[in-house]
Amino acid sequence: MNMTANRQNHVHDEPAALRAEVRRYAEQIADLTRQLHEARTEISTIRHGLWELRSMTFRYRWRKFTSHRLTALPHYPPRPINIPKHYTRLPNLAQPPAIAMVTPSFQQGHFLERTLKSVLDQEYPRLEYAVQDGGSQDDTAGVLGRYQHQLRHWASHPDRGQAHAINLGFQHVQGEIMAYLNSDDLLLPGALHYVADYFQRRPNVDVIYGHRVMIDEHDAEVGRWILPRHDNAILGWVDFVPQETLFWRRRIWDKVGGAMDESFQFALDWDLLLRFRDAGAKIVRVPRFLGAFRLHGAQKTSTQIATRGEEEIQKLRERCFGRPVFRSEVGPAIQSYIRRHVLYRHLYRFGLLRY
Repeated sequence: MNMTANRQNHVHDEPAALRAEVRRYAEQIADLTRQLHEARTEISTIRHGLWELRSMTFRYRWRKFTSHRLTALPHYPPRPINIPKHYTRLPNLAQPPAIAMVTPSFQQGHFLERTLKSVLDQEYPRLEYAVQDGGSQDDTAGVLGRYQHQLRHWASHPDRGQAHAINLGFQHVQGEIMAYLNSDDLLLPGALHYVADYFQRRPNVDVIYGHRVMIDEHDAEVGRWILPRHDNAILGWVDFVPQETLFWRRRIWDKVGGAMDESFQFALDWDLLLRFRDAGAKIVRVPRFLGAFRLHGAQKTSTQIATRGEEEIQKLRERCFGRPVFRSEVGPAIQSYIRRHVLYRHLYRFGLLRY
């Protein structure tokens, strides 16, 4: 009797156990399905994130590739200056023209000697070099004393600023080709011979300038400006001419008044270039690095750009266009020049242009 009852109970329990087992499997399958769905969602999210990351990386690289380097300082960590070998191969100048150079100086004794040597070591045969110091109280006088026998003129006394110092210096040199080099910048090897040869071969050219190397306080290279061909229209909007590479003929200097405008303390070189342009000068960007521009904390470009510099920039733009110029107008106006600069920079970077 008991055995029969047990068999009946067992028979009745089997379907219940199977149903429970099926429910457990169903729950496991549902759980696995949910996990699979969550995994697929997570994989989709990861794929989307990776796509966004690739897109952001591409956009960053593209912006970096297409960005210009004319206002970014510096461009890369310090490295030795790379001077091409052909810079030391000097042209044969049968009758070298006289070159009149002036260095205005004030409290730059720790850089001045390197500036002087960069000019005097060129061994240009008809160099007339004057240094006009504004009465520095550092070791400037000692430096000038060591090099006085190689200078056409030097003086150290208070002046009315950089433009006044340049004007004073040019009163003592008479060369046909003219330039001024600030007391913290450098000329690159062979620059004077190259400039003289270029002017001799092209009598119709009045003003030239070259590409720029940027250096730090220790003369290490930290960047380069690769410039497209000169554009007179762009000059009214912005001055991308590296001053330390600028040379001009005395005839155009005399034509525009034979003096720097002493009302300018920051944009004096831009003012001079605009006067050259407006007087009909033929201005050329030559295919060579002619000078090195030094970056350091005390330089006028860094300390005055937001104050006196901005005032003078606006003054020159208003003079060019006959009206106040808004900053928002400048970017679109120079966009074509910037694109050409980017193209030239990458052609130089990949070795397709050599200077």
